[in-house]
Amino acid sequence: MTASPIDPPVGATLSAIRAVAPKLAPSERRVADVCVERPRDVAWWSAADVAEHAETSTATVIRACQNLGFKGFQHLRMLLLRDLGSADTGSAGALTVEENGAGLVRAVFGELATDLAGALAPLDEDSFERAVRALAEAERVLVVGNGSSGPSAAAVAVRFILNGRHAEAPTDAVIQQLTAGHLTSRDVCLAVSDSGLNSVTLRPVEAARAAGATVIGVTSYARSTLVEKSDIGLVIGGGSGPWGGLGASATVVQLAFLISLQIAVCRARGGSAEAAAETFKQIVPLIHP
Repeated sequence: MTASPIDPPVGATLSAIRAVAPKLAPSERRVADVCVERPRDVAWWSAADVAEHAETSTATVIRACQNLGFKGFQHLRMLLLRDLGSADTGSAGALTVEENGAGLVRAVFGELATDLAGALAPLDEDSFERAVRALAEAERVLVVGNGSSGPSAAAVAVRFILNGRHAEAPTDAVIQQLTAGHLTSRDVCLAVSDSGLNSVTLRPVEAARAAGATVIGVTSYARSTLVEKSDIGLVIGGGSGPWGGLGASATVVQLAFLISLQIAVCRARGGSAEAAAETFKQIVPLIHP
């Protein structure tokens, strides 16, 4: 599905490209890679120049730009020039990843902010609305996530519970699979995996599907096993900056998205922040007697 040609925020064009690139065909993906790796050059190149460096055709460059969510190659160039101009304006105070202490903290936060700004580029809004309805109407919600996605799964389950949803997020892989196998067609399995390839998470997904439950998959890769096995796939950007390899952007984007999803479900069910706060007050004495 081609993304809508909506301009990303200033400074977020590369993040938007990174977020959508995984779902492109190989030849188009090479075009995206060139744009991310050499944005200053691409901003002044012709489509033929990009095609030469991506080892593909000019037509593929234009098609790749459209599938990335831009109107065409000239639209992409305009946005890259805009972002580069903005970056040059503030270059005097720019921070590098080699800095330590407070400078390093600011560099990480700056990258997270940029990645968050472009993280929703690959999200299909119709799929999101379907997921909200399914979660709002479900009798039972099982949230599964493992590895770096485990804490995000547990956090969103707690938020569901605070707002009156019957939700659970077992941390043991065997319990996840056994629980998924006892779901029904009235239930939802919300599976979270940044890569969409974690076999430990895919096993309860398969069990939930076999049990007739609706599976909602949240991942950063459109072409992943989790999306293939999900009834509703929700694809978001994971970030690919210098700290992306350490999981910083992916974790923050994932948690922010799940919180947004939970809030949307709460609204759909007529819940409120006040009701969640009241529930939280009731459980505080149990946590800190």
